Amino acid sequence: MNRFDTHEVFNQAAPFGDVNLFRCDPALRAGLEREGAGWAAGMLDALGAQLGTSEVLDLARLANEFTPRLVNFDRAGRRIDEVEFHPAWHRLMTLLIENGAHSLPWEGGEGRRRPGAQVARAAAYLMFGQVENGSQCPVTMTYASVPALRQNPALAARWLPKILSRDYDPRSLPVSEKRGALVGMGMTEKQGGTDVRANTTHAAPLDPAQAKARFGEEGEGAFVIVGHKWFFSAPQCDAHLVLAQTDTEGSAGLSCFFVPRFLPDGSRNAIRVQRLKNKLGNRSNASSEVEFCDAVGWLIGKEGRGIPTILEMGSHTRLDCVIGTAGIMRAALCHALHHARGRSAFGRPLAEQPLMQNVLADLALESEAATAFALRLARCYDEQDDPVQVLLGRILTPAGKYWLCKRGPAFGGEAMEVMGGNGYVEDSPLARLYREFPVNSIWEGSGNVMCLDVLRAFGKAPEARAALAQELGLAAGIDARFDAWCAQLLDELGAGAGSAATSEFGARRLAERLVVGVQAGLLLRHAPGVVSDAFVASRIAVEVGGAFGRLPDGVDAAAILARALEISSTR
Repeated sequence: MNRFDTHEVFNQAAPFGDVNLFRCDPALRAGLEREGAGWAAGMLDALGAQLGTSEVLDLARLANEFTPRLVNFDRAGRRIDEVEFHPAWHRLMTLLIENGAHSLPWEGGEGRRRPGAQVARAAAYLMFGQVENGSQCPVTMTYASVPALRQNPALAARWLPKILSRDYDPRSLPVSEKRGALVGMGMTEKQGGTDVRANTTHAAPLDPAQAKARFGEEGEGAFVIVGHKWFFSAPQCDAHLVLAQTDTEGSAGLSCFFVPRFLPDGSRNAIRVQRLKNKLGNRSNASSEVEFCDAVGWLIGKEGRGIPTILEMGSHTRLDCVIGTAGIMRAALCHALHHARGRSAFGRPLAEQPLMQNVLADLALESEAATAFALRLARCYDEQDDPVQVLLGRILTPAGKYWLCKRGPAFGGEAMEVMGGNGYVEDSPLARLYREFPVNSIWEGSGNVMCLDVLRAFGKAPEARAALAQELGLAAGIDARFDAWCAQLLDELGAGAGSAATSEFGARRLAERLVVGVQAGLLLRHAPGVVSDAFVASRIAVEVGGAFGRLPDGVDAAAILARALEISSTR
């Protein structure tokens, strides 16, 4: 080498890419089969190959580097409130929509859904989470809007064919002229985020004669809405579910409304986008503040029952916070482990050094447990005719959203540290992934809200304890440490209201234990012994630590890491 040639690059791992994201993940493949969606393996294998290409992975960089731009007026001065996106965003959205990430569980109509469709969608969504997360936001809201929208059959008949279409259509047009439609949501106001009852946006019935004269039969049930939303997600969507106060006699309180961007007469609805939010992460996605200046919306559900109605949407968005976080964890792990295999220090690869193996294996355990939990939770949504699964989903959805999302930032920071300075710069995907983790914890109810929801679920349905006991009992007799741990948890829950286990002060601890217990049970039943034993030893036998890399002596870290990323099987 020429003594002035200082730019030869060596001892650097090539960028992670051109890997089948489905084939390289044995935990995902196994979970898909056992949770009832093995029929989707071929579809997901093809999707994993597509999503893992370097070209598709780079779309995330482009969509986050060239962020959305708000255009309030056209060149003639007309108010248009349009959001412009980089072409990479539209390519990502096309991939999500054409693969049914918004529609798969609802296709075929009620009563004709394919068993395991929620699990199949969860597996696809988890892989999409390894690519780009901002584009998942409008897809999640569109997916989650379906159960709520069905509470207004007339609207559902007009809109669901477009909402469930696999044809991504970003054009700003009335829905009657579009091939597909997206739905967003707006609940949060300046004076009350979590406390949505503090909302001041107001809705009043539109005069029936005026509504019919303007919109024909579609005008029935229209309301006029005045107010604001501090966080209005994805303003480019074709419609939004919005909470507003109503004061019709006997029905005062918050109600839920379906507010389209274009009205049935083809005119733009009076939704004024004031600005786009300058967010920490999720930068590819447009979040906004809006004002409703006599906007028109249609009631969903019963007047004054807006919170229960919107929760039909909220439970599914919370499910996606769990799945999406599992996907980001998986992405961070893959990048970190790939780097550690390709970079050497002190004469051998990082991935072969004992302390680094401890860190990486601990991350791999967390990621596999998150994947197993996410797919198991999705099965609860598949089996809504089973009261036990309904109860289990009711407690595990908020508990999972709390614990997995809370583990996310620490996970991302540790994965970044594996890569050192290479992970800390924006050229690396780790910086973007690190910024993505907090949004799933904050969106749709922060940690305290989730933990209070867990307590509320146990309080409203004491039989939820029996549903939990049944799930944990499936792994009974495999590991004495786990058996003793479960017995203590169930005894404490059996003490009833007012006990330490169900106190508000200790609600975070309870949510954590629910998730870790279910994860341990799943791994004991379905993962190799080296994985399940290490998980129990580090999460059940001792308190969960605040940092990764605290696995006890005797753990077969090399075997765990070999399982974590099976590159040899992806081509």
